[in-house]
Amino acid sequence: MSLHGLTTGCIADIMCGNELDQPVVQILGSKRIAGGGDQSERFRLLISDGVNMYSFAMLATQLNDLHQSGQLAEYTVIRINRYITSIVNRGERGEKRVLIILELTVVKPGASVGEKIGNPQQLTEGTASTNSTAAPQRRPESAGSISDGSGYQARSSNVDAQNSTVFQNSLNHPISSLSPYQNKWVIKARVMSKSAIRTWSNAKGEGKLFSMDIMDESGEIRVTAFKEQCDKFYDLIQVDKVYYITKCQLKPANKQYSTLRNEYEMTMTNDTIIQECKDEDTSVPTIQYNFVPISQIANMEANAMVDVIGVCKEVSEVSQFTARASGRELKKREVTLVDTSNATVQLTLWGEDAVNFPSSSNPVVVLKGARVSEFGGGKSLGTVQSSVMKLNPLINEAHKLRGWYDNGGSDSVVNSVSARTGAGTSYSTEWITFHEAKERNLGGGDKPDYYQTKALIHNIKSTNAVYKACPQADCNKKVVDLENGMYRCEKCNTDYPKYKYRLLLNMLVGDWTSNRWVTVFTELGEQLLSKSSQEVGEALEFNKEEAEQIFSAIYFNSYVFKLRTKVEYFADAPRNKITAVEIKPLVHKDYNAHLIKNIQEMTGIGKK
Repeated sequence: MSLHGLTTGCIADIMCGNELDQPVVQILGSKRIAGGGDQSERFRLLISDGVNMYSFAMLATQLNDLHQSGQLAEYTVIRINRYITSIVNRGERGEKRVLIILELTVVKPGASVGEKIGNPQQLTEGTASTNSTAAPQRRPESAGSISDGSGYQARSSNVDAQNSTVFQNSLNHPISSLSPYQNKWVIKARVMSKSAIRTWSNAKGEGKLFSMDIMDESGEIRVTAFKEQCDKFYDLIQVDKVYYITKCQLKPANKQYSTLRNEYEMTMTNDTIIQECKDEDTSVPTIQYNFVPISQIANMEANAMVDVIGVCKEVSEVSQFTARASGRELKKREVTLVDTSNATVQLTLWGEDAVNFPSSSNPVVVLKGARVSEFGGGKSLGTVQSSVMKLNPLINEAHKLRGWYDNGGSDSVVNSVSARTGAGTSYSTEWITFHEAKERNLGGGDKPDYYQTKALIHNIKSTNAVYKACPQADCNKKVVDLENGMYRCEKCNTDYPKYKYRLLLNMLVGDWTSNRWVTVFTELGEQLLSKSSQEVGEALEFNKEEAEQIFSAIYFNSYVFKLRTKVEYFADAPRNKITAVEIKPLVHKDYNAHLIKNIQEMTGIGKK
């Protein structure tokens, strides 16, 4: 039965342990659960199916934006696309099943509904009893239980100090429900990626660490191990395997270093227990890929993260060199990947990945979470700490790609997205003036907008035009001056006696309609100024006149700017941030041809 589209009676069924397919309910209210700031806040919803009301519905943290933006206002009708339930231990009052909403779709906004649907009554304790004989949500379970201070409960076998426990047949905590306010839980998760061991040495001592990214059906989270835990668990952990994990410390995630969709991250402790799950349970999903054709990488912005599958068409020898900034010995290898989009892209591998890559075969390479880089107008790929690379994986996409390649599919491929483009490259991005961009509210949506315009450079702010960064080749984090001749990088957790300069230019540019402040990052800034960051930094620090000459050399010159625009919030105030993605000197022959083409399109003159 349905009441104005609601799935009537669904709440009682869910609370009895039955699993329903995308029930539709109405939100009658919400309450913020106090936590440690915006990152850890949770929202509790009062939901109705037209017959029953229930106030023990929790919104997963990845959906907080929907609530904060007002999309889950009173009377809103939603479809619950994915959910799980957990057990709440309320002391003397017994237990209650809590509904955790993982994915939802807004069916009708609250403002359009305007009223409570039906005459719902509060669900009684008897109706929602967790002792119901109904079928459980996932599968039959049996075991002891571990409960925590928040009331959520994860069942497992007894856990002893000898780590000999087998966590089988346990109703485990979903990753999305974890918070620093819980102290007893068990999760069952698959390892998506595992970093190499990193070491450090400074005045405070020496140490080592590694991290892994794990996932279950509810979400994902990063786990880091230091020193003793690093030695204890590194060899145990293998990518793609499933593990039971308990007794880690949770804290707010540092979003500067992680792209995972979780407000928290874990640190292993002396009490941490990790044990491999060796059964064939399919409840923990395998790693999911969102493959992008190589040809599309040409249109992606720098630093975007992407999943790619391609065949290694060419591979260079390993090159070894000494980094000028840090003095470290580095090894790298260039790999050319090709796919059925008839395009190639260059992949740069470092360290062990470069040394161990097979140079005598043409493996199918799968990359999850590769980073897009840009230089000279061309795009390339690189790996970061959280990236996952697999060779010849047993997946359908790899089998199809291998068949295409072995049958000569790549013989005619000539398009390379990594090729550098010169000043004469055709203008393909939409031409818009600064005034038009403002009128069209570009950058005001969920995703950034791109456009290009011809503009003059009027001025460059010399203040903060450079910053002092970590000297490591693969780290650009701003260092902290310890005022004792040492500089600390919080990302590397290391003190250094030196640093490197990085450009961060704020330029005032103008077209014929208005002016805008545009941010230009290191690689593009060095290309524009024809100077290295080190040269600009030293000039700003020791010779202001020379620095001004470097900047003034490009003043009042015309360039074609390809720009990225996105509204961002600073101190709760919106600001349209504009970043240069590409800057090309104006080639009048090409620009005139572009203008003539536009005139022909507008007037019809010259068309055949």
